[in-house]
Amino acid sequence: MNVTIKPVYDSARQSNPALTELKELRNYWYLLKQLVRRDILTRYKRSVLGVAWTMLNPLGTMLIMSFVFSNLFHLVGNYSIYLLCGLLVWNFFAQSTNAAMSGLVWGGSLMKQIYVPRTIFGISAIGTAIVNMVLSLVPLFLVILVTKSPVYWTIVLIPFVILLLAAFSIGVGLTISTLAVYFPDVLEMYQILLMAWMYLSPIMYPENIIPARYLGFYRLNPMYWMIKLFRALIYEGRVPLLSEIWPALAYSIGALVFGWIFFSSKSDEYAYRI
Repeated sequence: MNVTIKPVYDSARQSNPALTELKELRNYWYLLKQLVRRDILTRYKRSVLGVAWTMLNPLGTMLIMSFVFSNLFHLVGNYSIYLLCGLLVWNFFAQSTNAAMSGLVWGGSLMKQIYVPRTIFGISAIGTAIVNMVLSLVPLFLVILVTKSPVYWTIVLIPFVILLLAAFSIGVGLTISTLAVYFPDVLEMYQILLMAWMYLSPIMYPENIIPARYLGFYRLNPMYWMIKLFRALIYEGRVPLLSEIWPALAYSIGALVFGWIFFSSKSDEYAYRI
C-alpha cells in the first residue's frame, strides 16, 4: 500500500534566516548582475563625461585638497598620492553604504510584488562600488606616473584590501539599512556621522600629527586600518604587517556577520514598512 505524504509547511521549522538569505542569493545571481548594471548605467546616463567622471571625480578632489593642504602637511612626501589613496578608500565606503540604504528603499515596491533576497540590494551597491573603485585606480596610477613615483609590486595585493573593505561596507550598509527602515531619520543622521567619521580618519592629514594620547582612540576606527593597508601597498610599497592586517580582518568579518544576521532577522518585515 502506497502512502503519499503531503508536505506540510511549518514556520517554526524554518532554517536560520541568515543562512536562508545566503542560499537564496545564489539563485538570483543574474538579477544581482542586472542591478549592478542598472546602477552604473543610471548613474552616467545623462552625464556628458560618462564613466570618465568616476575617474575625474577623485582626481579633482585630490587636486583641490592638495592645493589647500600640501603646504600644511609639507613633510608628507608625494602628498597627492598619499591623499588620493585615502580618498579612494573613503569614497568606496561612503558611497556604497549610502547606496545600500537607497537601494533597499528603491526595492521596496519590488519586494511587495515578488520574492527576492532582501540582501541583494545591499550586495548590488557593493558590486557597483567595486566597479567604480577599479575605474578610480586609473587616475591614481596616472598620478604615480606623472609624479615619477615608484610602482611597487605590492599593487597585486590590492584585491585583498578591496575584499576586506567590501566585507566591512556590506556589514555597515546592511546594519544602517535595517535601522533606516524603522527610523527614517537615520538617513540624515548617517550623513552627519559620515562627515565626523571622515575627519577622524587619516585621509588628508598624516598619522604622525595625531597626539600619542589619542592614537589608541584612532586605532578603534575601522577605516583607519583600511586606509593604512591600502597605503602600505601603493604609497609605501610594502606588505602590511600582521599587526595591521588582523584588526582590519576582524572589523570586516565582525561587521559582515553582525550586519547580515541583523538584516536577515528583520527582512520579512521590510515589504510592510518601506
